[in-house]
Parts: sequence; structure tokens; C-alpha cells
Amino acid sequence: MNAVSYTWFDSPVGRLLLAGSPAGLSLVRFPRDKHAVRVVPDWIEDRTVFTPVIGQLEEYFAGRRRYFELALRPEGSQFQRAVWTELRSIPYGETISYKDLARRVGKPQAFRAVGAANGANPIPIIIPCHRVIGNDGSLTGFGGGLPLKRRLLELESRQLSLL
Repeated sequence: MNAVSYTWFDSPVGRLLLAGSPAGLSLVRFPRDKHAVRVVPDWIEDRTVFTPVIGQLEEYFAGRRRYFELALRPEGSQFQRAVWTELRSIPYGETISYKDLARRVGKPQAFRAVGAANGANPIPIIIPCHRVIGNDGSLTGFGGGLPLKRRLLELESRQLSLL
């Protein structure tokens, strides 16, 4: 098992905690995330591990990156990982409903379970859980809060510049 490294990134949407290893990114957390994660005492602070992540996030916030090309290592159940994989196929600037996402993962009646897996996404922004909305088009649930979800969607629709 690789040692876990971490760093803090002061992004346009607040200070983000990044954690992972040279094998891949495993965590992005917002400062007031409902799934708050604290730095574990045996984690090693090492910003160099996250140079590609920070560079791609900066490009994303500047509106110059639409897809992340990073090694990812999210930890979760097989079902959660299937949902997170499907999230990565939602095109930049587009949204889908939880119901549509459930259909895409082959579990059309499991939209609540899909919502729970979406909410447990350990790598928001990069695995774009913010692109999932309610059936009626409303913004629902996001670890960074609904105002941030709205900002990310506005950025992707070119209605907002974050840099």
C-alpha cells in the first residue's frame, strides 16, 4: 500500500484538501464539506505529488479544461465506483438527473442509491457529481453546498469566470 500524501490548494472556490499517492488522487474535500475529512497523522504533506492535479484544476477554473486526465483512486463499493465512472462520462457543461444516472448504470429503479453514491463521491469537481440535478431541473445536494454547485455549473456554461 502506498503512503498517503496530502496538500492544501487555495482554489477560487475555497481551500481544497487533496490526498492520494503517486498511484492516483483519492480525495478532494471542500473546507465546509458535509463529509469533512481531517488530515490523518500518518499522512505525509507533499505538494509535489499533486502538481498535475493543481495544474489541471487551475486550467478548469480558468475555463481552459473540460476533462481531467489524472490517475484516480477513489475508494468505495463496486456500485459506488460504477456510479463515479458514469459521472465522468457526463459532458462538460451538461447536466443529467439522478433518474437518468440510475438508468445509465443499469439500475433504473435505484435512483436513491445512485444519489447516495453520488453524494459519497470522494473526488468532486474532477469526478463531476455537480452535473447531477433533480428530475425537475432543481439543484440538489452537493458536499460543497448548493451555491458552489451553481457556480461550477455557471462556469461550465460560460456564465461565470472563476479566475
